[in-house]
Amino acid sequence: MHRSLSSLTERIERALHERLIPALYRDAEPVRVEAAHVPGEPVPASEGLAMAYRPFAVGQPWGRAWSTTWFRFTAEVPARMRGGRVELLVDLGFERAGPGFRSEGLAYTADGTPIKGIEPRTAYVPIARPAAGGERVEVYVEAAANPRFDGTVSPLGDPETLPDRPLYRLDRAELAVLDEQVHALVLDVQVLHQLALELPDTDPRHHEIRRALELMLDGLAVADVSGGAAAARACVAGVLASPAVPSAHRITAVGHAHIDSAWLWPVRETIRKGSRTFSNVVALADEYPELVFACSSAQQYAWLKEHHPKVYRRVAEKVATGQFLPVGGMWVESDTNMPGGEAMVRQFTQGKRFFAAEFGIEPREVWLPDSFGYSAALPQLARLAGFRWFLSQKMSWNQTNRFPHHTFWWEGIDGSRVFTHFPPAETYSSELSGKDLAYGVRNFAEHGRSTVSLLPFGYGNGGGGPTREMLETARRVADLEGSPRVVIRPPAEFFAEAQREYPDAPVWSGEMYLEHHRGTYTSQSAMKRGNRRTEHLLREAELWSTVAALRAGHSYPYAELDAIWQETLLLQFHDILPGSSIAWVHREARQTYARLADRLEGLIDSALTALTGPGSTPLTANAAPHEWAGVPALGVCAGPDSDAPQVSVRSAADGTVLENGLLRVQLGPDGTVSAIRDLVADRDVLRPGTAANVLQLHPDTPNKFDAWDIEDFYRHRRRDLTEVTKIVVEADDPRQARVRVTRDDGNSAYVQTVSLAAGERVLRFTTEVDWHERDTLLKVAFPIDVQAAQSSAEIQFGHVQRPTHTNTSWDAARFEICAHRWLHVGEPGYGVALVNDGTYGHDVTRQPPGDTLGAQPTTVRLSLLRGPRYPDPNTDQGSHRFGYALVCGAEIVDAVREGYRANLPIRRHLGARPVAPLIEVTDPAVVVEAVKLADDRSGDVVVRLYEALGGRARTRLTASFDLAEVRVCDLLERDNAEIGALAPVSVEGNGVDLALGPFQVVTLRLRPAQR
Repeated sequence: MHRSLSSLTERIERALHERLIPALYRDAEPVRVEAAHVPGEPVPASEGLAMAYRPFAVGQPWGRAWSTTWFRFTAEVPARMRGGRVELLVDLGFERAGPGFRSEGLAYTADGTPIKGIEPRTAYVPIARPAAGGERVEVYVEAAANPRFDGTVSPLGDPETLPDRPLYRLDRAELAVLDEQVHALVLDVQVLHQLALELPDTDPRHHEIRRALELMLDGLAVADVSGGAAAARACVAGVLASPAVPSAHRITAVGHAHIDSAWLWPVRETIRKGSRTFSNVVALADEYPELVFACSSAQQYAWLKEHHPKVYRRVAEKVATGQFLPVGGMWVESDTNMPGGEAMVRQFTQGKRFFAAEFGIEPREVWLPDSFGYSAALPQLARLAGFRWFLSQKMSWNQTNRFPHHTFWWEGIDGSRVFTHFPPAETYSSELSGKDLAYGVRNFAEHGRSTVSLLPFGYGNGGGGPTREMLETARRVADLEGSPRVVIRPPAEFFAEAQREYPDAPVWSGEMYLEHHRGTYTSQSAMKRGNRRTEHLLREAELWSTVAALRAGHSYPYAELDAIWQETLLLQFHDILPGSSIAWVHREARQTYARLADRLEGLIDSALTALTGPGSTPLTANAAPHEWAGVPALGVCAGPDSDAPQVSVRSAADGTVLENGLLRVQLGPDGTVSAIRDLVADRDVLRPGTAANVLQLHPDTPNKFDAWDIEDFYRHRRRDLTEVTKIVVEADDPRQARVRVTRDDGNSAYVQTVSLAAGERVLRFTTEVDWHERDTLLKVAFPIDVQAAQSSAEIQFGHVQRPTHTNTSWDAARFEICAHRWLHVGEPGYGVALVNDGTYGHDVTRQPPGDTLGAQPTTVRLSLLRGPRYPDPNTDQGSHRFGYALVCGAEIVDAVREGYRANLPIRRHLGARPVAPLIEVTDPAVVVEAVKLADDRSGDVVVRLYEALGGRARTRLTASFDLAEVRVCDLLERDNAEIGALAPVSVEGNGVDLALGPFQVVTLRLRPAQR
């Protein structure tokens, strides 16, 4: 029996690949080919069509990496093709690669109108249906020589290291007639064969299908497949017509094309990928009215509007008919671990505003199928932005623990919940194959409680989208015995039904930590520092521009700030900020961060100058939400205070001692911090006999995804850097002492500066690295003498707590974690925070291992640098600077304050007068995250604040201007009764009293009495 089944499988598959598929086209006719080459950056279609074309032959090589070749194909449809479905077939050198990962092109008419993309599995251009014969054919194809990456070290990701040779060969260029009966037969056979393979051989349906296929093959005239196709189809018509059982699982199929906004290609190529994919979709939508295509990322629509307005107009038409659906409501499908709180807000607001302005649509589902884990802040932010549902599938990538749900409620740190679904087929790029359909049903975790799931179909990552074969397959499996029922419909319809059917779905509380891709918190250090710095410069620019607009009549730079936000949000895409793209992408990102910093510094300086007036008085501007040394939060004054005692420095036999009356810090002869005494608490901060600020090197050789992953076995080997080249004590400033330690090791050099300032229980560090290591992880360690069962790490608008032990597999899998500006560990009565100005990767462990007695220290480490070779062989080679600080005797409120200070240092400015804060709040648990003018240009002041400690707080917000009205609004600055009820306010004069729940985010619109 098994031999017979195997034999029949081989027979079916050979017939498909050697008989049926080769017979899809007939009457092939070569076309005339000419070409024009563009070695550098792409040119607009108007230029491409007007270039000088020269004869080109099928079989001829073309395309140095990242270049463009414009092909012109001309012909006349032969009379013998009359009545047929004539198509131009073009193979640019696809070989076996999938769409989006090799050469690809966009076909144009002679007047420059895009037709559709040319990619593997959709390598045709429609010419006539039916043909009359004699039609003149003139088609242009803008062919991109995008190199293929196979996971190995390659020079192809950087234009500066490209080999000077063509990558591809034009393998096909001809007119042919698509035999529609053979095409239908191929699809019939594929659907039935795939279904039978997934059915157990104990199922009568399995044998019924295989018998029908066998009879079809017995009667197939292999010498005339075209002539016998109709009869062959009749042999299987009965099994195709048998309807699904009433209890069959129901799958909502949604057309999809996940297009990475950058990854193994630069942003400029993503722009072209979008045009190819969206051209494909709108062409298919004409032919298949049932097609519903879900597409996220407002940025990609904006690119299409700018670069391909003709395609954009067609997309807009399909949006109006409901076939092309803007989903997700974000500017890009961003990473969610590392963007700051306000940046996550702007991902939603920029995306939703674009879709509303362009299409009159407001998506209700967050759409993040491929981001590398999901912050516990997201449920609240999604609800405050008007979303009801959340979609992903990335948690299926967990290496250790299987995520337990597919349909569930996700609860955030504040208690807000969003209805969530993970497609059980565990893909966002299904081909609607029998394997995907069957696996989705078998894998679904909610059987018995829910009967519906969702499946995105269409080629993705590099684009491509659905094909006509997928849509034909969907028609065949809409109601087919042995298969789940498949219906193409909008995601919103699925979510609404799933929620109605399963309102009491289980709850997953807290972050969705992806047990994979942990290296993305560290790879490409410049992405992390650039993102952090830009986010805080944006905060400053909005704050001072708002104050200047109200106080000095300064023109608020709406358009400039919007443009900078959009560029910043793009760089938070889940392969840019995480550091998992080719060298080209990250070089451009570094240049963009530098340019944005210059623009923002200009906006800040302009606003402060308008506020303070021209003058030479040294002023200090504090954009942080906390007072600092006499400088008020969100204000400008002539401070800071200088009453704090001096810092002493002395040499000792075993090193150098720094003391400021609050801390006594000892550095050993090797330059590491050998002791910290908290003189206020009268206790040691470090475990006696240990050392802090120790640079540690580990081998870093992930199993597969270099830039993405850190594997737990990296901890098996470690080397501490303790050799000293030079130690210099800098004691010329009585208010701050510094010790500079220089180390040389291997190919790299390190300069660590330890500084203690007057009046602070904060020990600050900078580490400068000239890094030339590869396959190596650099960390810096702090063994804190507290027995902490958990660590607290800042995320957007709050923090999460994670165990420091490894009691369960879930705990052990979190061996590398993400934190924003601070991470805190403590025991009752005493805690320590490690703050940073541009680092995200951390680990927290209880050390030492083995036989011990008594309390165990908690070692906190920052991950500073890695040296992965793929996809960028030179990741992070060169100079870096890291700033971090140890806050001693810190509670969470101190960690929050010092985290802001580390990232929003006071700014010196020469002017004529100080500036009082525009607003003030009374409770230190309540943090002002953003001050800006309303996006509708009404002149209202928008203040976003949140409860930062995880408790309940009451505060009074006092405005320095007369208030005409105060309203609680959603993140898009709109009135919302549900949101308003959660944050009732009372107004008395210029004061606003409000109560906040744990980690609650509140957005207020303050309308000035006079404008």
